Order: sequence, then structure tokens, then C-alpha cells
Amino acid sequence: MELSMLAVGLGFFLDLLIGDPHWLYHPIRLVGHLISGLETVLRRMFPKTEKGELAAGVFLLALTAGITAGAAWGLLFLAGLVHPYVRFGLETVMCYQLLATKSLKDETMKVYAALKAGDVEGARHAVSMVVGRDTAVLDDVGITKAAVETIAENTSDGIVAPLLFMVIGGAPLGYFYKAVNTMDSMVGYKNEQYLYFGRAAAKFDDAVNYIPARLSALLMVCAGGCLKMDAGNAWRIYVRDRYNHSSPNSAHTEAVTAGALHIQLAGNAYYFGKLYEKPTLGDADRPVEYEDIRRAGRLLYGTAVLALLVFLTVKGVILWVI
Repeated sequence: MELSMLAVGLGFFLDLLIGDPHWLYHPIRLVGHLISGLETVLRRMFPKTEKGELAAGVFLLALTAGITAGAAWGLLFLAGLVHPYVRFGLETVMCYQLLATKSLKDETMKVYAALKAGDVEGARHAVSMVVGRDTAVLDDVGITKAAVETIAENTSDGIVAPLLFMVIGGAPLGYFYKAVNTMDSMVGYKNEQYLYFGRAAAKFDDAVNYIPARLSALLMVCAGGCLKMDAGNAWRIYVRDRYNHSSPNSAHTEAVTAGALHIQLAGNAYYFGKLYEKPTLGDADRPVEYEDIRRAGRLLYGTAVLALLVFLTVKGVILWVI
């Protein structure tokens, strides 16, 4: 178990050092192919009724999460038969590939660079790579808000949550989490195609992210204080606005970020050509500016490092006690 925790720590620092090179095939793409393949098969097997699609969605959830976590466990088991250090090396790489700290900052800094250069069209394209909303109608303020919001939300989904699951159960539990999170991003929509089929994935994703989202917000408040941001206002806005979202989890880190930066985030947005009216987060104490992307990136890194230190310390204490 000590080697497993060392693998988590080394994987974390590998992610900070090299991120996700575009030339390297990412294993989560395999999970995406698995989800697409299972969707095709399950839709053929189950009747195209409300109950049939709900049942198919439950099978999709169970099969995807089980196969993904089982494959990760099996690979580590086989590596361990060769040598414990072979398993350690493999788990380090697996943990590294589950985290997205550097890639998230790098992708959003492309948005920052385009806005700083006055290239609004380039910034729209860059932000379209990291958000799900329609970006063609966004001005520079809308683009900045979209980038800051995706940094804030993915601080939990892309870093703190997988890190927590890995510290608890190593790479296999981390891959279990990523499988659930990937399913939600692919089928967890409230539209005609996925309203019933994707419901199990969406609800289960809400459940597994319930604690990580709140831990992420608390860690982000503390990180903001360490970075000389306004931790007091971050906490105030968090308490007031953390449920201003249709998702029970998404607004937590976004509210903290809005408070720490003294800006207003969220509000109405277009998805697939349709306007969705959404409440705002935070107060418009000052205008949103492209420098807020860089500030949110600093908060991202601070929260990630703090999460690693806290989780490994707590796990170390628990292992020492038992």
C-alpha cells in the first residue's frame, strides 16, 4: 500500500511536469470507445420505451465501471506477478494519466493568450476545446467566464476527485471514478436521446462527486488564502451560491472561484443552439478580464497541491494507526 501511495504522488508530479502529450494515446479514450460500443449493443437489446432505456442505462453504468476498474486491477495484478517494482511503475503511469492539472491549465492559457493578443475568434476556438456550451456567440467577457468556469469545475472533476479515489483505492478505484465521470459527459444529458438512457450515469456521477465537490471547495478556499486571494469572500460566496446550479455539485468550486476573484460567473448560456437560463454565481464587484484566467489557473495549482498533501497525510496517519 505504501508503494501505491508513492505511485499516486509520483503520478501527480508527472502530470504537473508533462501533462497529456497529444501524441500519447490516452486510456480514457478506450473508455469512451467502450461506452459507445456498449450503448449501441444495449439500445438493440432493450425496448425503446422509458423503462427499457432506464434499464439499459443501468447496465451501461455497471458494465462500463466494472470493466474499466477490473481491467486496471487485472493489469496491476499481472504486473505484480512479474515484480513489485513493475507494478509500481505501471501504477505510477496509470495515476499520472488520471490527472489533468497541467493540461487543463495549458488549454485555458491558450484562451488567455488569444484574448491578450486581441484574437477573439482564436479565443472562441480555443475555449470550444474545453467547454460544452456554444461559443460562436461569446464575446471576450463570455469567453473569459467560460474558461474560468471550466477551470473551477474541473478542479474537482479532473484533479481532486480522481486524486481522492486513488488515495483510497489506488489506480483501479481512480479508473472506476473516471469511467463514471466519462459516462456522465457522454450520455448524462437531459435531451430526447439520453433523458432515460443516461439517467443512471448522471445520477451515479452526482453521487460519487458529492463529497469530492465539497472537499474541493474547502481546499480551494484554503488555497486561495495561501495565495493571498480573498478567502473570506470566497467562503461567503460559497455558502450563499453553492446550490445555484441544476447539478448538486457543479456550483461549489465555481462559487469559491467567483468569490476569491471578486467576479460574477455563470448566468445564461447556449447549448446546442438553445438558450438555458441559469443563475449567476458571485457578485460583479469588478468587470471580468482575461487576467482572471491566469488567476484561476494559480488557484487550480494551489488547490491541487494542497489536496495531494492533505490526502496523503490523512492516509499516512490512518495506515500508521492501523
